[in-house]
Amino acid sequence: MSTIFADKFKNTSGGNNVKVNQLSGIDTAGSITIQGEGSATTNMQQGLAKVWVNYDGTASNAASRDSFNVSGMTDNGTGDATTAFANVMSSANYAVSGTSNAYGSLQVRGTSDTTKPLANALRMGSWVSSTNIGDRDYNNVMIKGDLA
Repeated sequence: MSTIFADKFKNTSGGNNVKVNQLSGIDTAGSITIQGEGSATTNMQQGLAKVWVNYDGTASNAASRDSFNVSGMTDNGTGDATTAFANVMSSANYAVSGTSNAYGSLQVRGTSDTTKPLANALRMGSWVSSTNIGDRDYNNVMIKGDLA
């Protein structure tokens, strides 16, 4: 295998696009940095969603419609589902965003109502009002952070 060292690549037709069918970083985590908005740069690996799932909370077993890095789901009861990760996070200190349809809300439950998430799973509760948990049919969860 050959190695090419260069500061810039330019399309021979004069345009800026160079077509590749495989691209990777330099053997180390966090090695691909791209220009974001304006002159700011961002780390490509850090900015990617590490886990996401779209699931039906009314199904008998919190049925995933589609997902990424999810090994399975567990229905813990009414409005209460746990998503297990295929590749675990480096810690439980990741960022979570979630939505539930209609006027419901989706909230992190950890391993119970009062504890934080785990590095290998996230427990979510869907709420139909400020005091009542309930099954919602359209739930989405996205997690960003560092994989182990």
